[in-house]
Amino acid sequence: MKSTVAGATLVAAIVGMTVGEAMAADYRKNPFTLAYDGAITRNEPGKVNIHPVTYKLNGLNIVANVYTPPNYDAKKSYPTLVVAHPNGGVKEQVAGLYAQRLAEQGYITIAADAAYQGGSGGQPRNVDKPMYRIEDIHGMADFITQYAGVDPKRLGLLGICGGGGYSLAAAKTDKRFKSIATVSMFNSGRVRRNGYNDSQLNTIQQRLQQASAARAQEAADGEVLYSGDANLTDQQIGALPFDLYRQGYEYYWKTHAHPGSTFKYTTSSLLDLVRFDVNDQIDLIDQPLLMIAGTKADSLYMTEDTFPKATGTRDKELFKIDGATHIETYWVPKYVNAAIGKLTTFFARTL
Repeated sequence: MKSTVAGATLVAAIVGMTVGEAMAADYRKNPFTLAYDGAITRNEPGKVNIHPVTYKLNGLNIVANVYTPPNYDAKKSYPTLVVAHPNGGVKEQVAGLYAQRLAEQGYITIAADAAYQGGSGGQPRNVDKPMYRIEDIHGMADFITQYAGVDPKRLGLLGICGGGGYSLAAAKTDKRFKSIATVSMFNSGRVRRNGYNDSQLNTIQQRLQQASAARAQEAADGEVLYSGDANLTDQQIGALPFDLYRQGYEYYWKTHAHPGSTFKYTTSSLLDLVRFDVNDQIDLIDQPLLMIAGTKADSLYMTEDTFPKATGTRDKELFKIDGATHIETYWVPKYVNAAIGKLTTFFARTL
């Protein structure tokens, strides 16, 4: 068990990329609608290739992208990674970026849209229940372990933001995952219950009353109420109290926007979200664990709270990227490079 702080500037210098090279990514200019810098635009022999796939999970159509490594040969055996996207995100954004970058390191990777979200099936839209997000991760494992070239004995799991919290929850019981990593982990239950940075402790009961009323309305006449979505001006965004929200609006609405991505979720989902917590039975994780977060992330408190509670594994590390905020780990080259460098070393050792 250890904790490390990495200077991302040195890592960036080594791989030859700087923040200045990062640009907005327009999904409309990519044939796979990928919304990240450096995204694949076509499949070429000898390089990382992308394969859009659809599969069934509990009767719903799930859409995913599978990335195969350079010189992929279906007759060979490859370590494989499941990548879970952030809350409100889709496979074409940061999950796709990390999946592609890790495929460059020799892994088969998969990133899927959560059920009821993005391009995947499910009604009503944008249900955000922990049980579904955790089942999505199990479902990705079900599918990818049947994919040509995948070695099911070398299956790892990477979760980003909310996907990180749900990855921890899935790995508590799903021992197909031989090692687990998170980037900018977000404990969705704690935040929906207490507010971000525990800023809404005095309104829990009021918000639960609203969620209960929303569920009652769905049952009565089918009308679905939503929370979390707002059409804010630049001035309103700038006035938000947390970096995660200010930079999140910039990332999801402007620089890396995608039509499948939204902050909106059904208000009735709060009935399930509020009673969820990443730390419940976290000691069931006995696999190697790596948790990555930025030193300037105002979400860092969630990673620092969870890490010491994962007492079931002795092979664990908290890796802090010096200077990075939460959203900056999604796209700023020097911070992504730092995370990818650490992830590559970790998965090479544990898979």
